[in-house]
Amino acid sequence: MWSRERHRRAAEEALRRSEAQLLQAQKMDAVGRLAGGLAHDVNNYVNAITSQCELVMMSAKPGDRVAEKMELVIATAGKITALIRRLLAFSKQQPVVPQVVDLNEVVEGLRGMIHRLIGEDLPLETFLAADLWRTRVDPTQVEQIVVNLLVNAREASPRGGKVTIETANATLGPDYQQTHPAVKPGDYVLLAFSDSGTGIPPEIRDRIFEPFFTTKEGTEARGLGLATVYGIAQQNGGHVTVYSEVGRGTTFRIYLLPRTRDASEPRTPTPAALRPLGGGETLLLVEDNDELRSATQGVLEALGYRVTTAANGPEALVALERLDGRIDLVICDVVMPALSGPEVVERLRARRPEIRAILMSGYTDNVVVRHGIVEGDYDFLEKPFSTDRLAAKIRAALG
Repeated sequence: MWSRERHRRAAEEALRRSEAQLLQAQKMDAVGRLAGGLAHDVNNYVNAITSQCELVMMSAKPGDRVAEKMELVIATAGKITALIRRLLAFSKQQPVVPQVVDLNEVVEGLRGMIHRLIGEDLPLETFLAADLWRTRVDPTQVEQIVVNLLVNAREASPRGGKVTIETANATLGPDYQQTHPAVKPGDYVLLAFSDSGTGIPPEIRDRIFEPFFTTKEGTEARGLGLATVYGIAQQNGGHVTVYSEVGRGTTFRIYLLPRTRDASEPRTPTPAALRPLGGGETLLLVEDNDELRSATQGVLEALGYRVTTAANGPEALVALERLDGRIDLVICDVVMPALSGPEVVERLRARRPEIRAILMSGYTDNVVVRHGIVEGDYDFLEKPFSTDRLAAKIRAALG
């Protein structure tokens, strides 16, 4: 009798934990969607500001102080862009360049920066598995995880202590899934961070991955560090767990999917050093944000192109008819009302199959964009973009 009662209580407790984790996952997904939408809008306005600044710089004379002020504005906008990237990482919509990497190599490559982050009074120990499986992830995202969790460890250890970084191969079975119902059983590559700091109180443990949640009121903390870690893990098919005891410390475990080395794995493209100019080609710019559309049109015309603009898909189709099909390249936003970017390009190509295209966005639905790049034969430009990147991308598309 007692045994049955004990099993019943254990089953009820397991069910309660599962329900709580599922509710938390749904909550994080909803907040992530909101963050991604806000990031997309902000990226458009940042891009409009930097494009107008670059237009001023293009017409300024050498030594003009106005150009210097524009550079300061662009540099400040870059800080906004960095913040937006963190929001996009949380919302799982950050454009990434995944590669097959060895997490041990990434950690070792960051050792110098790690010591600067945590300081001399917080010793670092590393336990890196010799036979570690590789994982497919954007290396800059791994760096974000390392930086954010080490900053968190530093802030949780005001009186010193110890920080440990560990890598390992992990196989998660059905037993693990019982307490983590959203996780698929299988092999994972583990990256773990432990500190001997103050720990996380149980009453806030379920909120630490929420964007903008912080216990450091009155400081410059934005509450995006752990949210970024959570988003990166989710974006790459993994997950994060946390174990903490108040007064004894905290351990974060990041589980990523293992991958084998692929010789055809893409590398990060090298940005063009020079700004290629146009030769009078006709471009169709399709962008629903008025400010960005106007600023980008000015930049394109300054680069030597003829530009026709449209605020949405139907206007783009009208523009094609008005120009009698004489369009060399269409530059189109991905997310727009009525018709999406890929749909606009498909309809344009139904009338003129040879039209080349570039899709652009401040965030990406990776499924749509990757499908478009593979099937639709057009390139992708991440917002906010500089004049140099825009110019190089156009020349590459035009051949």
